[in-house]
Amino acid sequence: MSTAPAKMWVLVGEKFACLKISGRANFSSSIDFKTLVKELRQRGYSYFVLDLSECALMDSTFLGVLAGLGLNKGCTDKEPSPAIELLNANARITELLENLGVLHLFKLTQGQVPLPVQTEAQAHTPSNPTKEEVTRACLEAHQTLMEINPQNVSKFKEVTAFLAEDLKRLKVNP
Repeated sequence: MSTAPAKMWVLVGEKFACLKISGRANFSSSIDFKTLVKELRQRGYSYFVLDLSECALMDSTFLGVLAGLGLNKGCTDKEPSPAIELLNANARITELLENLGVLHLFKLTQGQVPLPVQTEAQAHTPSNPTKEEVTRACLEAHQTLMEINPQNVSKFKEVTAFLAEDLKRLKVNP
């Protein structure tokens, strides 16, 4: 199985950001994805559309990062609905989200990207995370999935124990 990160493109409007994810969204792309969404939120974007029409699969780390961002959507009384829209998610991705108990965090839609009148492409430069950063991101993503849905504990308790030990080892021997 390839660990090449998914490719991401960003298109922004006035209060809207569309991120197109192409390929396999996995642990290697989860750090860039999380960083990108946080940067866009800091710039004032509050609604995100993830175009998944070319996203073949998401691994549990990416799903955990996505779920964590769904939880931290910053909903207000004015915006009670999910602030992350998953556009054209395939049946496998939808099934994974449902099985992990996080599907309710997102709005699912099918169709074309809803482009406002004024949009512009933004450059996205992938980072080169260290082994420690990747391990920490994997651990946090799986912990998030377990916190959201207690049924995920049995699925990920061994993985998180291994990742926690690996992270301790990496801190001692960088």
